[in-house]
Amino acid sequence: MKYEKQLKNAFSLIKDLVRYNLKIIFANKFIYFLLAAVIFFLLVTILNLANSDSNPTEGLVFYWLLVPGILLVFYPTVFGIQNDVDTRMIEILFGIPNYRYKVWLIRMALIYFVVFAILIILSFLSSIALVTVPVLSMVFQLMFPIFFLGCAAFMVSTLVHNGNGTAVVMVIIGLFFWIATGFLPHKYNLFLNPFSIPSDVNEVVWADTTLNNRIYIFVATIISVLIGLIMLQKREKFV
Repeated sequence: MKYEKQLKNAFSLIKDLVRYNLKIIFANKFIYFLLAAVIFFLLVTILNLANSDSNPTEGLVFYWLLVPGILLVFYPTVFGIQNDVDTRMIEILFGIPNYRYKVWLIRMALIYFVVFAILIILSFLSSIALVTVPVLSMVFQLMFPIFFLGCAAFMVSTLVHNGNGTAVVMVIIGLFFWIATGFLPHKYNLFLNPFSIPSDVNEVVWADTTLNNRIYIFVATIISVLIGLIMLQKREKFV
């Protein structure tokens, strides 16, 4: 009975956390970013279908899906803490030891689950309408830069303490990495496209480069999360 009660309490807590964080994720302006992502995808698809000379490839589809993915992850990660401050939920979260860590970790997991599910749908539609692509592999590769940008936004929001300020910083970071694709080594390129192999690179070498790139991005993502969680210890900066 004791263990059953503990499991019941744990399940109830998780259910409440999921329900609360889903409300945060889908609150306010998220619907506009979702609409922007869908409109961008539909626009690209329609233009390619209307142009008889278009020749979509897996590499192009990767970039076409990357934009909606970034749009989807942008609002909940950039403005998540700001929304907690505005609704005074931040005071409750800091009032319960270590509770805030569970809330924001679950929130990020839910955000990426939602983005992953939507990208699966868009990738599947791309495979039907434009060019056949490996749906799961495509979305898996897309989640690396999207996951990093989302976690970096979380980290920046704990440093800036303002949603609009975080948005400006993340736009600058995104533009830097986008421009840097022209001069950064492939293994440090945030927007490396595994489905677009350079003509002067061997496939085996490219696979090894892609693997190293994904490892670096994953490590940078974990560091961003850890810094964000550490910054959450400074209660006076948020309340």
